[in-house]
Amino acid sequence: VQLQASGGGLVQAGGSLRLSCAASGRTFSSYAMGWFRQAPGKEREFVAAISWSGGSTYYADSVKGRFTISRDNAKNTVYLQMNSLKPEDTAVYYCAAIMGVASGVAGEYDYWGQGTLVTVSS
Repeated sequence: VQLQASGGGLVQAGGSLRLSCAASGRTFSSYAMGWFRQAPGKEREFVAAISWSGGSTYYADSVKGRFTISRDNAKNTVYLQMNSLKPEDTAVYYCAAIMGVASGVAGEYDYWGQGTLVTVSS
């Protein structure tokens, strides 16, 4: 599975962005998907994950109520809608795929996209 993340950019605090992650391959619907982020000088951290069917979603406490993860298996794409953005959301955002159950642990994911930069100005 190859993953291509897009949609990052510069936005003011309080604004919104939608990230997309397009996957290659016909087995996309077999994978749970996750979004992680890494700010400068910090560890990569879990943001959100979604089951292969889209029926279950999981969020980090820091983004709960502001971010929404979704997927369209017909388009081989997973999305991260980010609302009410804060300067502390500034990071490179990565999408990742895991065969099996969605996880909040980066090391358990099988495939990673290249990352897309989100910058939130105050």
